[in-house]
Amino acid sequence: MLKAGVLGAGHLGKIHLRLLNQSDKYELVGFYDADETNAKKVAEEFGYTYFNSIDALLDAVDMVDIVTPTLSHYDCAKRAIAKGKHIFIEKPITNTVEEAEHIRELLAQHDIRGQVGHVERFNPAFIAVKDNIKNPMFIETHRLAEFNPRGTDVPVVLDLMIHDIDIILSVVKSKVKNVSASGVSVISETPDIANARIAFENGCVANLTASRISLKNMRKSRFFQKDAYISVDFLEKKCEVVKMKDAPEHPGDFDMVLQNAEGIKKQIYFDNPEITNNNAILDELETFAHAITTNSKPIVTLHDGTEALRIATMIVEQL
Repeated sequence: MLKAGVLGAGHLGKIHLRLLNQSDKYELVGFYDADETNAKKVAEEFGYTYFNSIDALLDAVDMVDIVTPTLSHYDCAKRAIAKGKHIFIEKPITNTVEEAEHIRELLAQHDIRGQVGHVERFNPAFIAVKDNIKNPMFIETHRLAEFNPRGTDVPVVLDLMIHDIDIILSVVKSKVKNVSASGVSVISETPDIANARIAFENGCVANLTASRISLKNMRKSRFFQKDAYISVDFLEKKCEVVKMKDAPEHPGDFDMVLQNAEGIKKQIYFDNPEITNNNAILDELETFAHAITTNSKPIVTLHDGTEALRIATMIVEQL
C-alpha cells in the first residue's frame, strides 16, 4: 500500500481524506492544513493524524494529495517533488500556465508521477459513452450552479468551465485554432457567468456556458458528429447515444426513418450503453495509485491539466 498524505482539510480535502482512508490502495498517514484551528478540529472529529508542517508530512509519505487553495498549488507541488513524492493535485493544476509548465519540468527531472483532479473524466456517464465520441464537429456544454460563496475567489471559468474544457480537449484530437469569450460579474469581483467558443484546426467548434448564479444546477454536454448525437448529463449521471445508419429497403412499422433532400434514407436508432455507478473521486485516486505502482501514464496527466488551464486562461483574458 502507498503511504498517502493530504495537504488541505477544507470541504474537498475532508472528502479526499475519507476516501483515502477507506481505500485499499493507500494507507492514509495524515494531513496538514495551514489553519491550525480547523486542522485540530478535523483531527479530533475524524481521528486523522495532523502534522504541524508540510515537510513533516512529506517525509512520512510516498504520495501527497494537494487539495489546498489554487494559489498554493505551485508551492506545495514544488516542495513535494523536491522530496521525490508523487503528487495528485486538484484542478486547476496551478494559478498560472507558467507555474504548471515548471511543475511538469520538475516532475520529469525526478522521474515521479503526477495526476490532476479533473474528476469528470471519471464520471460514469462519460465513461459509458466516451468510446462512442469519435471526431465530434460541434460540442455544446452547460455547467450551471446555484450561488455558493466558496470558489468565488476565481472566475467561473477556472471554478466550473475548466471541467468541460478538459473533457473537450480529451475527445477532440486537434489543436485549438482560436478562442473567443464574454462574461459578466454579477455578484463577485470576477465573472460569475461566461460563454466561450473554442475553434479547432480540424473544424470542430465547442460552445461552452458556465454560471454560478443560476436557479438550478445543470451539467450537460452534447456532442455532434457524423451520423451520431451523444448527450452526457454529468449531474444526473445519464447518457444518450442516438445514431444513424442506412435505412433498410423495407423498414419495420416502428423504425424511425428520415429522408434528406437528396432522397437518401437514414434509420435512427438508440445505442445507449450501460452505466456502472462509481465514486468518481475514489476512482481517480485509485487509478493514480495504479499508475504509480505500475510506472504507467496517469489518466489525467499534468500535461492535460496544463492544457486545460492554458485554454481557460485564454478565455479569462478575453473576459
